[in-house]
Amino acid sequence: MIEKFNNIFYLIIFLVHFLGVGVYAFQTIVGTKSFMEKFSIDPTGAIMIRLAGGFMLAVFLMSIYIGFIRPAGLEGTWAFFNLVFANNLCIFLCNFYSVKINKTGVNEKTGNEPVIAPLVFTILSALLCYGLANKIYY
Repeated sequence: MIEKFNNIFYLIIFLVHFLGVGVYAFQTIVGTKSFMEKFSIDPTGAIMIRLAGGFMLAVFLMSIYIGFIRPAGLEGTWAFFNLVFANNLCIFLCNFYSVKINKTGVNEKTGNEPVIAPLVFTILSALLCYGLANKIYY
């Protein structure tokens, strides 16, 4: 198992990254009301929150398949990992702009989570693209 990820370091990064995505998917799909209350989001936003959660759920399920079920493992999965990185980077940039510059939708409950979480996911996915390059770009 560990050799599939080159070493324990990248296995841990893989698990942390995609479990984090899974937690956000769960919060946005199943715990939608709590998620909306946490950020003071109007109930009419529930459909869009679940839409975003659906994208995260798809990434989470694909990570399980690629990491633990797929017979070829990580080999040749560069498109998945690059898309995850690009997605994380775009979310970070959009959220940074929204929270720090434009301030659309920002209120007293907003905080820095919408900026910090995608930044962390971007760094983790970049590390995966770099550290697993010999597998995913095969």
